Amino acid sequence: MHQFAKQFMTPLCLSLCGFAAQAQDAADKAAEAAAPLTANVSVVSQYISRGFRQSWGKPALQGGVDYAHPSGFSLGTWLSTVSDRYLENATVEWDVYGGYAGTLDNVGYNATLYYYKYPGAAYGPTAIKYDYGELSAGLSYKILYAKYNYTVSKDFFGIQGARGTGYLDIGANVDLGAGYTLNLHAGNGRVAGAGNAIWNWRDVKVGVAKVFDGGWTVAAAYTKAKGASNAYDAYTLGIPNASGALDISNPAAATVVFSLTKTF
Repeated sequence: MHQFAKQFMTPLCLSLCGFAAQAQDAADKAAEAAAPLTANVSVVSQYISRGFRQSWGKPALQGGVDYAHPSGFSLGTWLSTVSDRYLENATVEWDVYGGYAGTLDNVGYNATLYYYKYPGAAYGPTAIKYDYGELSAGLSYKILYAKYNYTVSKDFFGIQGARGTGYLDIGANVDLGAGYTLNLHAGNGRVAGAGNAIWNWRDVKVGVAKVFDGGWTVAAAYTKAKGASNAYDAYTLGIPNASGALDISNPAAATVVFSLTKTF
């Protein structure tokens, strides 16, 4: 498989990222109002970020710690297990981030800088790293939100010379009452650099989260991505499975994911 197909298929995740992190927005906001330092741990049926299945259809363990200062500045870190069938020689995605958020009447605004690291992960004989950084800027109005992520590092997830790669995330979090929230999302990704448009993609998600007493959140969502080409249809790192055949999957295929999150 062409090296870009092997390199691109990974998170632009966390804040952006992470299905479990999105599903528990309501719980996180309530916790931050009570204490500046919060932590969360999640078990998910599979790790999906922006429509792509990064744990190869297997369960994942996730967790993070966030500090939110009353002034609006914040810092945090978040981790998730990933599959080495999806990301060569990788077992963990580690995100660190910091930013500022505020409100003006019913309008919320935020700007956050992220760095995504995949310890030990490298592609091919030249050991190209997957690590990258991006800047996110967002606005919200009542239940609606929109944010744009812009790659500021020279490379984007192993694709060299891809500074300027962008991802537009729009959606709504609808309070259904009784602790239920309807999560709606649509995303549009554009990979910068000559010849890289074949890796562009779009994704959608429809989910429901339920917040319980004690900081527990249960969520379920339907998610699907669609590439600008067929590059994602038969993704493989060239690693054989137990039967000796190459492990091949379509990480953008439609699926349903479940999560259980505890916020402290």
